[in-house]
Amino acid sequence: MLDKVKQQMQSKSEVLESCNLSQEQLDSHWMPYTANREFKENPRIIVSAEGNYFTDSAGRKIFDSLSGLWTTGAGHSRPEITEAVSKQISNLDYSPGFQFSHPKSFELAHRITEFMPEGMNRVLFCTSGSEAVESSLKVARAYWRKHGQSSKTRFIGRMKGYHGVNWGGISVGGIAVNKNMFGQSLEASHMPHTMIPENKFSKGMPTEGAHLISELEDMIALYDASNIAAVIVEPMAGSGGVIPPPVGYLKRLREVCTNHNILLIFDEVITAFGRVGSNTGSEEFGVTPDLMCIAKQVTNGTIPMGAMVAKQEIYETFMEAGGAEHNVELLHGSTYSAHPVACAAGLAALNILDDDQLVARSAAMAPFLEEKVHELKGTQYVSDIRNYGLAAGITLEADPQGGPALRPYQVAMKCWEKGFYVRFGGDVISLGLPFTVEKVEIDNVVNAIGESIRELA
Repeated sequence: MLDKVKQQMQSKSEVLESCNLSQEQLDSHWMPYTANREFKENPRIIVSAEGNYFTDSAGRKIFDSLSGLWTTGAGHSRPEITEAVSKQISNLDYSPGFQFSHPKSFELAHRITEFMPEGMNRVLFCTSGSEAVESSLKVARAYWRKHGQSSKTRFIGRMKGYHGVNWGGISVGGIAVNKNMFGQSLEASHMPHTMIPENKFSKGMPTEGAHLISELEDMIALYDASNIAAVIVEPMAGSGGVIPPPVGYLKRLREVCTNHNILLIFDEVITAFGRVGSNTGSEEFGVTPDLMCIAKQVTNGTIPMGAMVAKQEIYETFMEAGGAEHNVELLHGSTYSAHPVACAAGLAALNILDDDQLVARSAAMAPFLEEKVHELKGTQYVSDIRNYGLAAGITLEADPQGGPALRPYQVAMKCWEKGFYVRFGGDVISLGLPFTVEKVEIDNVVNAIGESIRELA
């Protein structure tokens, strides 16, 4: 069946020639989160995209099973966004964001709040999810200082959590390989993750694991709440392997944070704007944080943009303690905060989510993904499968010689040859399907993964 989608792969020289690239140009790019030595010998270059598909340098159509990098749920090259960006860049290409602004910054901020839980209505823009996390950590510390509680500096994250690449993000993040290379970081502790043996091959929210919140209570007893600024988690962990929250887990987390006067931060860079079948993970799981980090889907991946969304009470704390009216209340921001072109893209992208009812479509397609991906249970080397919304994670057993990362890499390369882009990292193959996906496409990509795994024998 999958032989039909196999197409001619190019040699390295053919890739460079078709892209009009020299070896020197290829070598000059130090690629992020990439095995550069391997890639430079086996370049996989994407030249265009439309709908749910990339086109590579050989002209092959490649199904995008991760929505870019969890970014393009509405599909690629949407004309509505192209038109909005083109119009904006020809009218106002850049506007300073400090002490001055432009209309679309306020329009987009308000539009974002319409997707947020009640009470989360203040938006601070940045340019990435990493910066959104950094903003939330700084605001959390500053908030307590404004309240005269400057000892509240410690953060608590979670094992397997991913919160971007800046110092604060890798400090609260719980993926060891992202931290160890860089040495000492910020003061942070980590709760256990919930990917426990009792939850193997769970469909949707697992039933076991809410009890692990007791570990947080132990940490609070150890460090004392007077020294803890915030707890930060992803409602559904994404980059750590697609780990949905156990039933009752997030509600208990909210209760503990409230009872001990600790801020709760949700990193919703992956889960906001449709991925889990609701506007946010907060809405889907019925728990409202104090601060939320967003990015990726807010512009459908077209222009870099992120934001921290805060409860009004947090915003008001800074306003009330701001001193004279001409004083700057929060000494934080960046050159590209609320960039006008990004704002135009964001407004168009959020309108598409509404107009095409893509959040509801994501929820409607999720059961089919669940059914299909769990058909891989029993396939050789598959040790666990997890799913929620239009996301799924498939854990593979470690290779005795190559370690845990080898088999996912091999499977992903085989899938690429078959015409499917899938995410591989650590011991997991991840899916983050576009909200515009069709059932036949889900069928095809899951079958390609299964066939690729079986070819490892």
